Amino acid sequence: MTLTPLDIHNKEFRKTFRGYDEEDVDEFLDKVVKEYEKIFKENLELRESLAAKDSNIVQYKDLEETLQRTLVIAQQTADEMKHSAARESDVIIKEAQLKAEQLIAAAEEKAKSVLQNYEDIQRQVHVFKVKFRSFLQSQLDLIGQNDDVRLDIENSV
Repeated sequence: MTLTPLDIHNKEFRKTFRGYDEEDVDEFLDKVVKEYEKIFKENLELRESLAAKDSNIVQYKDLEETLQRTLVIAQQTADEMKHSAARESDVIIKEAQLKAEQLIAAAEEKAKSVLQNYEDIQRQVHVFKVKFRSFLQSQLDLIGQNDDVRLDIENSV
């Protein structure tokens, strides 16, 4: 059972023939009641303050746990974003390399085609020159024969 200041104040003692002076006892009990009441109130205030601080501690611990979880999630998200960005950049680089290889292959094919066309044209020009020389030579031969025929005609006349 908790002893309260009211319990001390209301406590009555039996009177005996050779007991203590009642006034002294009452006066002392009044002092005890006042001091005990002050200590009792202080104790209650301290308990309330402690309960409030305990409640704050629980709230802060909950907040700390929430912050820890948030930090872990943020770190995981950052890590995942880094990995995702790395994978994406790898894909982009591979696609760019493939595209570059395709462009190079197409350019090489085009260059081969242009070179082949150039070589074909050179052959055609060569054939044309040979045929044209032959034609010119035959024309010159014809002109030469005509000159011979004309000379023969002129000589015979």
